Amino acid sequence: MKNLWLFLLCLLQLSCSSQVQEKINGVSFVGSRDKVSQENIDPVVSVGANYAAVMPFGFLRSLESPNVIFNTDRQWYGETRAGAKQYIELLRKNGIKIMLKPQIWIWRGEFTGDMMMQSEEDWRTLEDSYEQFIITYAELAEETKTDIFCIGTELEEFVKYRPDFWESLIAKVRQVYKGKLTYAANWDEYSRTPFWKELDYIGIDAYFPLSDTEHPMPEELKAGWQKWKEPLASFSAEKGRPILFTEFGYRSMDYTAHKPWLVDRNEMKVNLEAQANALRAIFQEFWTEDWFAGGFVWKWFIHHNKVGGANDNRFTPQNKPAEEVIRSFYKKQ
Repeated sequence: MKNLWLFLLCLLQLSCSSQVQEKINGVSFVGSRDKVSQENIDPVVSVGANYAAVMPFGFLRSLESPNVIFNTDRQWYGETRAGAKQYIELLRKNGIKIMLKPQIWIWRGEFTGDMMMQSEEDWRTLEDSYEQFIITYAELAEETKTDIFCIGTELEEFVKYRPDFWESLIAKVRQVYKGKLTYAANWDEYSRTPFWKELDYIGIDAYFPLSDTEHPMPEELKAGWQKWKEPLASFSAEKGRPILFTEFGYRSMDYTAHKPWLVDRNEMKVNLEAQANALRAIFQEFWTEDWFAGGFVWKWFIHHNKVGGANDNRFTPQNKPAEEVIRSFYKKQ
């Protein structure tokens, strides 16, 4: 009887280990002035995405401002609670799972990771307003049965100087939302983020520098990943959580993998192949790893036929060779 029990246990373990966990093949679905229709969702389905990040926004007037302004009638529809709900509901009707990812935008596009209050009073005001912002969308996430909720994006100084607030915020979010949680750390921030064990995924906006060449080729890009990949795998094992690329992407321009985070309006020469090569390399390096959960391509606009294309040097892969690279990887998962 004992030997039979051991045999059955071994069979169970073998069965569990052979099950391949579904990868998150996501797109970052950008909020618009408009409601979405089926016409806007069809390209997401066509590219093979099984997840979309829906991203309502809150705004700060400056890096020192403590008041998060959100869900107002002055915002674009897709950046509000009502808009996020409408986007989620139609995406879900099409079998697309959701990560709800409320984000902060600072006037003139200043980097959120540098946000720093000038007094204890301002820190407390920021904490109160940010909590209201996040709980509003955590409640929406629960109402819509969203699969993943992201509690913040690239807020390193806020996390560093107010760790107790974040521990408390996570607990409060857990009270109203029963799904999986993550935080979107910047690529050079994640190792210092203190609360990963309180979340379900280690979220990283994966703008790691890989190459300083004008026209990087796939093998060079894959080689460029090696100094980052091993620490990511080790960090995942240490924290006991899978890595999720809450954002990943490349601009369709020369030197695309040198500083992949660049969002300025420079007129660097369009390079469609470099963008496609960089996406192909990230898929080949990460999508077969057990410790890697998947990710969300940055970024995907709702009016598919009006964006991207051969003359665009921005992040979107739409209507470019990069879109076909994404489709080929997502559809075979």
